[in-house]
Amino acid sequence: MIEEAIPESWAPALNPVLASEEARQLDGWLRAEEDAGREVYPPRGQRLRALELTPLDAVKVVILGQDPYHGPGQAHGLAFSVPMGVKLPPSLRNIYKELADDCSAAPPLTGDLTHWAEQGVLLLNNALTVEAAKAGSHQKRGWDAITDACVAAVARRDCPSVFILWGSHAQTKAKRVPELGPGTPHCVIESAHPSPLSAYRGFFGSKPFSRANAFLRNHGLEPIDWS
Repeated sequence: MIEEAIPESWAPALNPVLASEEARQLDGWLRAEEDAGREVYPPRGQRLRALELTPLDAVKVVILGQDPYHGPGQAHGLAFSVPMGVKLPPSLRNIYKELADDCSAAPPLTGDLTHWAEQGVLLLNNALTVEAAKAGSHQKRGWDAITDACVAAVARRDCPSVFILWGSHAQTKAKRVPELGPGTPHCVIESAHPSPLSAYRGFFGSKPFSRANAFLRNHGLEPIDWS
């Protein structure tokens, strides 16, 4: 599938959906797009990076994005993250502003969120690829079933986790997972998206980082160092 090995910890949850006709169609479609000369982000080898850096049994927090950044050099397999040295996208700037206000701490010096992922923050986009300069171009091509299975696998574990849902797209995705519905043992934090178009309509002041850490501490788990 997509010429990348599924990380071992995620394989039991993903193998059934990857064997489906929908997944095979996605695989064939991606190959055809690239064979036709269309540039796809992130590059091969980085499309499953969120799963590689955050094994299923290590997940503490899930942050859901929509699709990868579609500018050159931006996407590297982690939602909202960009490689070191790349200019911060507007949504990430707003995430860092809220982080500074929420935790009274200086925001990270780089847009690379690998250090979050390595602590157990699953930075998962709904679609794991996008065509260059065409936001949302790989939505509804079959990624939903695969990333839904990832979210469901986290929600079905015995260990309570935090699900941070920014914007209606992430919230709609979570609604497809029954374990995140009424009576869930997990902490579900919902707010507006950090995009400049919506950040002032409920994202700023939502305090997702301190709320996530409070939940983790209350359940005997090490909090995330968001700095």
